[in-house]
Order: sequence, then structure tokens, then C-alpha cells
Amino acid sequence: MQTNPTYSSLVAVGDSFTEGMSDLLPDGTYRGWADLLAGRMAAVTPGFRYANLAVRGKLIQQIVDEQVDVAAAMQADVITLVGGLNDTLRPKVDMVRVRDLLTEAVERLAPSCKQLVLMRSPGREGPVQVRFRPRMEELFTVVDELAARHGALVVDLYGAPSLSDQRMWDVDRLHLTAEGHRRVAEAVWQTLGYDPEDTEWRTPLPATVPPKWLARRIADVRFTRQHLLPWIGRRLTGRSSGDGMPPKRPDLLPYDR
Repeated sequence: MQTNPTYSSLVAVGDSFTEGMSDLLPDGTYRGWADLLAGRMAAVTPGFRYANLAVRGKLIQQIVDEQVDVAAAMQADVITLVGGLNDTLRPKVDMVRVRDLLTEAVERLAPSCKQLVLMRSPGREGPVQVRFRPRMEELFTVVDELAARHGALVVDLYGAPSLSDQRMWDVDRLHLTAEGHRRVAEAVWQTLGYDPEDTEWRTPLPATVPPKWLARRIADVRFTRQHLLPWIGRRLTGRSSGDGMPPKRPDLLPYDR
């Protein structure tokens, strides 16, 4: 790994995790780890360019069909690819198909950039992670194998105790808070070979008194009404939260934010 490398461009490929939900800015847009990373890379490389093709709700087939060739054509120094986790959360999923599509994506992207970055996505402690852990770990095994085969870097967020803490996750229980995204940006920054700014990003949060039973039940009811039931409704009707939405930052342009 290089020390303080010089990368002049970054393209981010993926779903809501890479789009930046739920790192909400005052103007109503999302920031997220990829924007934070781009800002830091731009600060040390004049003329740095950045594109973010991610769209919330995308499955790996949609990422391959809609984003991979576009990203490859940009010939960026760094491409980040995070996808497949939405597939593992579906009631029924063909993991062989997910593996094949992720392999196709990596095989197209790796030759088109100087450094491809893959990730073992973080998981929130709780019943959802327990239920879907076997699928998630099967996906991450594929990620590790593809990285070894194609010279990609792997950012292990799944193995970071800090990012499994429920306090790092938004009320929808699917997306990281602003602090969670900051830590992901730090993790990718270090994996790319830059000097650490936060050597403790993996460190668990200090222990606090857990919320009382009534507060937990109120939070569960609010989560079910505001997030879980709409999510189930979209699954039953074949809709996605990202339907009709354009890529976050479709063109590889100088980063000025």
C-alpha cells in the first residue's frame, strides 16, 4: 500500500449506502462517506475530480446494468464498488446469481482504474443482522475472493465494532448516521494509503445506560410505522425507493464542495 498516494479522481458505484443516506445536509440533500472522502482527497490533490453514480434501493443487477459501464468509461484513478447487500435482505435471493453479477462488475471495473476498492459492508446489531448474517458473510467471502483475484482493496467495515453499534445507525435502522459515514470515510482513506486522521475509528463507543423498556417499545412502533411498513409495501408492489431517481453526481467533475 502506498503512503500518501496521489489519486486525481474518484468514482463511487452503489446504492443508498454510497449515496449517503442518512447523512442529511441542511438543504435536504445527503452527504455521506463518499462525499467526505472526495473532499479529503481533493484537499491534497489540486484539480481532483469526483462522480457518484449511486442510487438508493438498487440491486446488484441494476448496479451492473446502469452504473458499471458508465463508471468504467470514466477511467478514474479510484473506483469504489459496494453492492449486493440489498439483494441479501430480500426474502428470496439467488446468491449464486448475486456472486456472478458481482464478479461481472469487478471484471469490468478493475481494468478501467488504477485502484478498485470493495467493501465488507457494516451491519447493525439486532435481529435483522442475526437473520441475514449467513447471506451477508457469503457475500463478503465473494468480495474477498474477487479482491484477491483482481488486486482490489477491501475495507472491512463489517469487522469494525464501532459500526455495529445501534447508536451509529439512523432511526430507519438501515443507514448510518453522519458519524457513521465519517468513520467509513476514514476507513477508506486509510485503506487507500493516506495518513490516518482518526486511528480510533474502529473503537467501540463508550458504554451508556440502555433506554428503558417503554422507550424501546415506542421507538419500535415509530420505526414500524415510518420505515418498516413502507419498505414492505414497496417489496410487495415491486417498487424501489430509488425508482426514477438520477445518479447522485453523474459526471466526473472537479470537486468543489
